[in-house]
Amino acid sequence: MSLSAEPVGRTTAPSPAPGPSRRHVLGAATGAGLALAAGLPGTAAAADLPPLGTFDVVVIGSGAAGMTAALTAARQGLSCVVVEKAPTFGGSAARSGAGIWIPNNPVVLAAGVPDTPEKAASYLAAVVGPEVSAERRQAFLDHGPAMISFVMANSPLRFRWMEGYSDYYPELPGGLPRGRSMEPDQLDGTVLGAELAHLNPPYMPVPAGMVVFSADYKWLTLAAVSAKGAAVAAECLARGTKAALLGQKPLTMGQSLAAGLRAGLLSAQVPVWLNSPLTDLYTEDGAVTGAVVTRNGTPGLVRARRGVIVGSGGFEHNAAMRARYQQQPIGTEWTVGAKENTGDGIRAGERAGAALDLMDDAWWGPAIPLPDQPYFCLAERTLPGGLLVDAAGARFVNEAAPYSDVVHTMYARNATAPDIPAWLIVDQNYRNRYLFKDVAPTFAFPEAWYTSGAAYKAWTLDALAAAIHVPAAALRATVSRFNGLALSGRDPDFHRGDSVYDHYYTDPAILPDSCLAPLWLAPFHAFRIVPGDLGTKGGLRTDARARVLRPDGSVIRGLYAAGNASAAVMGHSYAGAGSTIGPAMTFGHIAALDIAASTAS
Repeated sequence: MSLSAEPVGRTTAPSPAPGPSRRHVLGAATGAGLALAAGLPGTAAAADLPPLGTFDVVVIGSGAAGMTAALTAARQGLSCVVVEKAPTFGGSAARSGAGIWIPNNPVVLAAGVPDTPEKAASYLAAVVGPEVSAERRQAFLDHGPAMISFVMANSPLRFRWMEGYSDYYPELPGGLPRGRSMEPDQLDGTVLGAELAHLNPPYMPVPAGMVVFSADYKWLTLAAVSAKGAAVAAECLARGTKAALLGQKPLTMGQSLAAGLRAGLLSAQVPVWLNSPLTDLYTEDGAVTGAVVTRNGTPGLVRARRGVIVGSGGFEHNAAMRARYQQQPIGTEWTVGAKENTGDGIRAGERAGAALDLMDDAWWGPAIPLPDQPYFCLAERTLPGGLLVDAAGARFVNEAAPYSDVVHTMYARNATAPDIPAWLIVDQNYRNRYLFKDVAPTFAFPEAWYTSGAAYKAWTLDALAAAIHVPAAALRATVSRFNGLALSGRDPDFHRGDSVYDHYYTDPAILPDSCLAPLWLAPFHAFRIVPGDLGTKGGLRTDARARVLRPDGSVIRGLYAAGNASAAVMGHSYAGAGSTIGPAMTFGHIAALDIAASTAS
């Protein structure tokens, strides 16, 4: 079976990405030289820097991993500081929808989710495979539920089950078709007082006057054609009206998560130093005992009696690192991760002797490179009445597959069957029915979308094909075959609609299959699709206790990592919505607990 006809991960988890290339090997060999060329202070020089203070624990980064780690450390009786490169707190987590994937947590169990430790272990093993150790996987499963209970007991955060948001491979052993993911509940931002002004803004702001949860998004997309969609839109508006009458500043999704964790740190009296980038780690006798940080424009040394926890995010905005480690084409302009994520913690850990893993991978997803910022496609590519085609005008993937799988397929095929960029093709019937990004049905797209080359419109498929430079006959044939499959309600070519997951962002009114509808009404639209991401997923190699490891497997004393600064416990796969944030918070929690336990002993 050719790559262009191979279905993407349905009953099996996706295949691991290729091993290290010559580029990776050469990059690793020159890493030390690059560090020296950067002019970073050596250990002896760092000791002479102005002292910035001494704490039991120094946490690098104020995202979900860092703030959870700091909150845990403080509540274990340890003094702690969070140092943050950005002028805001929250990192990529604050920008996100803040789905959280943690099996058997108290919130989803209370909601009636039929999860068990055995189901969760079977599912995670099937999704991730042997690439990630069973000990790390089990540490995540064992500590995640307790972490959620801890966060709720020590912050104003509460959570809601994202009912119906399926695990990404629900057909695998232990997979749950109704899902395990949850998200933060509504939070009143006034709990932060003046500190609310320092919250990193969302990737996409909620419409004024509304309070919207991630779980609402699928229904808001259908508000023009669905009674439930209209009811959800009215409920979002009612929540916003109520909050306004009460004088609240309602926050949801990543804004709620970041604000709630920050409120917990305020209560625990943990300082968060903004505008304080990490320059390097400080080591003594082979142990990490502090960090070189630029504070108020001047480098200084903050010492850590017990440990340093790196939660500084990935390297998605570091063009040199992406070129060194990842497949082409790649760059920094297609990611939606926080702009400060340039791999500072990863590079510092590498200079301290750490091994790196998964550097070739990211939390991928198809994205439209709009002129202001990339748009990460969720519903738009899976709604009925649309399909993805490559440069030859042919379909090549199940459009409704998990977003990381779609991009893995794009990269796997691109060298021999170019599909970067790919094209999302829809018709006017689709546009008349569904919200697209934040553009309401029937409304015109911004002119800048067209002038930038992100979107095209034409009254015939042939004219559209000419505009996007794909063979017209091939595009016509592809659409014709797709239309026939849609009318039959089956997709034997790529199995779109076979998985429960495929039906989450679809239209229940479409029969016989909510994933599939023909394209028949002019004008036709095309949107440029590139390999976007939520952030990179490679970083410092860690063990089940979140301790950073050297290439020989030995532990670097005093150094811990969590979140996208560490190699993901999900390996090259993605178990469900929130597989980034759930493990990030959990391993931040584990790191702080391990430091506290080591201190006690």
